Amino acid sequence: MTPYPHLLEPLDLGHTTLRNRVIMGSMHTGLEDRAKHLPELAAYFGERAKGGVALSVTGGYAPNWHGWLLPFGSQMTSARFADKHRIVTEAVHEHDGKIVMQLLHAGRYGYHPFKRAASTIPSPITPFGKPKAMSTKEVGRTVDDFAASARLARRAGYDGVEIMGSEGYLINQMLAARTNDRTDRWGGSAENRMRFPVEIVERVREAVGSDFIVMYRMSLVDLVDDAQSWDETVELAQRLEAAGVSIINTGIGWHEARIPTIVTSVPRAAFSWATAKLRPEVSVPVVASNRINTPEVAEQIIASGEADLVSMARPLLADAFFVAKAAEDRADEINTCIACNQACLDHTFQNKRASCMLNPRAGHELSLVLSPTRTTKRIAVVGGGPAGLAAATELAGRGHEVELFEAQPELGGQFRLAMQIPGKEEFSETIRYYTRRLEVTGVKVHLGRRAGVDDLADFDEVVIASGVEPRIPSIRGVDHPSVVSYQDVIRGRVPVGRSVAVLGAGGIGFDVSEFLLHEPHESLEHWMVRWGVTDPALERGGLTTKVLAPPTREVYLLQRKTTELGKGLGKTSGWVHRQTLKDSGVQMIKGVTYDQINDDGLHITITTGKTGRSGHAVSESRVLGVETIVLCTGQESVRDLVEPLEATGVPVHVIGGADVAAELDAKRAIKQATELAARL
Repeated sequence: MTPYPHLLEPLDLGHTTLRNRVIMGSMHTGLEDRAKHLPELAAYFGERAKGGVALSVTGGYAPNWHGWLLPFGSQMTSARFADKHRIVTEAVHEHDGKIVMQLLHAGRYGYHPFKRAASTIPSPITPFGKPKAMSTKEVGRTVDDFAASARLARRAGYDGVEIMGSEGYLINQMLAARTNDRTDRWGGSAENRMRFPVEIVERVREAVGSDFIVMYRMSLVDLVDDAQSWDETVELAQRLEAAGVSIINTGIGWHEARIPTIVTSVPRAAFSWATAKLRPEVSVPVVASNRINTPEVAEQIIASGEADLVSMARPLLADAFFVAKAAEDRADEINTCIACNQACLDHTFQNKRASCMLNPRAGHELSLVLSPTRTTKRIAVVGGGPAGLAAATELAGRGHEVELFEAQPELGGQFRLAMQIPGKEEFSETIRYYTRRLEVTGVKVHLGRRAGVDDLADFDEVVIASGVEPRIPSIRGVDHPSVVSYQDVIRGRVPVGRSVAVLGAGGIGFDVSEFLLHEPHESLEHWMVRWGVTDPALERGGLTTKVLAPPTREVYLLQRKTTELGKGLGKTSGWVHRQTLKDSGVQMIKGVTYDQINDDGLHITITTGKTGRSGHAVSESRVLGVETIVLCTGQESVRDLVEPLEATGVPVHVIGGADVAAELDAKRAIKQATELAARL
């Protein structure tokens, strides 16, 4: 008896059956844009179909060139290109999966100067200024183009299409008064604004027939001002059902919304209540999405009646065999998505190929291959942080005999610190995964044992993943009792006063500031209140006034650079950290020179960026009378074993922070470890 009976139950759509309730949601990988990458896209989707996914959704394909996301980006407008997609659809069908092509018109979100939109109102998050407003005839032709693309998708062997009506793309722009100031039949009243998506669905259904999935991704909570009301959302859903949709998928928030919807600090299944609110209003299956990352959460959503299916994208990047492991009662072996966004969405929005920090093979299935070894070696891995854990488990998985040495009594390295940060509790899942993976692959683990040269001399290969140690800056008085390291603060080894200066505004500095101000494991209710999220039946778009708790400490976050603080944080998550600290009253100061530390506090000089009459930069001196000063001033690689080992002739490989200790970078460390494991 499976522990996930509702999640694994088939769903009959009439003309076809989905083998379970798991949809792999759309994510643009960067493999869609050129025909030469279709074999890689086929391997990517094929592996997830093999892993048990019932229905996969491609990245967005434009129905015409005005709707491109990127110049000359992915579009489905020719029979020749459609025929080349057979390699993708056949790879999925080979493993009894189904796949639909997402049809997406970017509207004003297009990253090119030829974009067309509902109106000339510019996007606040994309360049190239104002879009050109479509004429009345152009809107009608765009409806035709959606239908033509759907017909081509059928030719390509797809089982259906998903019409992208969420996240602030063109269909959203036509629906919302904030972006639609038209006065023709496509604008004005809510009924007129709904005409565009309804006619698209009608024409698509007419073009593809009744035995083809037509899924519509609907924005249930827009999280922007002047958006749809809940009554309008329900009316749209019902009109779409009448027009012929098979499934209504869920989208949450426009890309320009200033509410986080998918980063790791968002509680699990934070928006399933919105799907539950819509489900009784329609008779077609509805899909819950956003921050669903374990089979337990997914099972609960379906068992409780909140949704008929669940959509997961990033969790299936992290582990292509998520569904199969759940079905085999091996959920403890799932490599759980921690919603870091570092190699997936951050890559997508930087026009790089999407992958996964925890699974570098995602999107690289043909080039990063971990095949069984032909020659078994005895390999030692020194260090039980992310790099060492990835190296040890992947090497052992290939058939090598591996021993792991960790000086601390626990595994995890920097991830064990990260999991203590409010909003980063998910990082504990990665340690859980690797701990179980060590058992499954048979790695011999030595905890609390600092390996020496003599311990390692008899191995065929040695991997040094010994990580980093905090850098102590050269500041006069840095040995003052008020000065502590970030590691000691997070581990609770030192008391911290009510007023604190955090030196260094990289990722660690931001994390420490949040650690000092917030409690971990925030409830969904508290999170919604803090970010100003409410029921869209009460306020259009689901937006209300934030209610902020008074800060528990006075915190100063300082950096030497004169650039804005947090500039180097993740593209899709950095703004969340900056806003969180701003809302918590953190005083962020740039252009700081640290003069000295004494009983009076931290003495600094601030370069203001202004110039005086002499033409020199203006600066001011201040004393921050804080009780505690936390050093987040960089790291040094721990690599004391490297040279002595090399002298013995043992092949040595240095990875992770032991190799490069710049800003902590688990994405690079795990990728480096995995690539090394594939080579040895």
